[in-house]
Amino acid sequence: MASTEMRDRRRTLRYQQPLVRQMIQMKNRVSGLLMETGVSYNQQRLHRVGYFRELLSSPEEVHESIRPLLKLSRETIVRWQKTEYGQVRSLERDPLLADRIRRLRTVPGVGPITALTWALEVGDVSRFRSIRQAVSYCGLCGAEKSSADRGMRTPLSKPRNQHIPPVLVEAAKLAPRQDHDRALVYETEKQKGNANRATLAVARKRVAYLLAVDRGKRDFVPAEVHRSAAA
Repeated sequence: MASTEMRDRRRTLRYQQPLVRQMIQMKNRVSGLLMETGVSYNQQRLHRVGYFRELLSSPEEVHESIRPLLKLSRETIVRWQKTEYGQVRSLERDPLLADRIRRLRTVPGVGPITALTWALEVGDVSRFRSIRQAVSYCGLCGAEKSSADRGMRTPLSKPRNQHIPPVLVEAAKLAPRQDHDRALVYETEKQKGNANRATLAVARKRVAYLLAVDRGKRDFVPAEVHRSAAA
């Protein structure tokens, strides 16, 4: 069992997750209000401060009846964003976590949420004797059933920790755009015919990197740097 100090910080991180869901719901309501009243808008820029203010300043575009609702929604979203940001920053700067989070974030594509989730949900990495055990704990693999000379991979196993898989999978979806090595892993697996399996392969590779950095208590070093040093 994790220490009391770690459980307290884990509780703070988990409290952030419903805030994010509520923000997404509120943003969807803003989009719904605009669509209901026939307002055309840029979906990618809608929740940027400058664009939203510009949209409200157009009386011919936004009907007066929804202006108070839009303003209230925007104020609520900003308030939740500040709360979430404050929680994440306080955990990043926490003396118990700061060095560990800094090292984990040296892994390409690992941001504060992924690093904090790994550190607080996984806890002591010394309990994992292999990458396979860490991958299994994170719920990123299924059981394998064999019969005679045939093997079959079952769907993903029910994760022992429900908070880790969603974060790792969402990060894996973005990884191929951010890192060349992860893009190669994704494309290699995708050529086998399944994009979801390719995403899981990227997530499993990231678990291997996080485990190595965390266990070795050292910054991540790209493979090409290792090769250059060896040469």
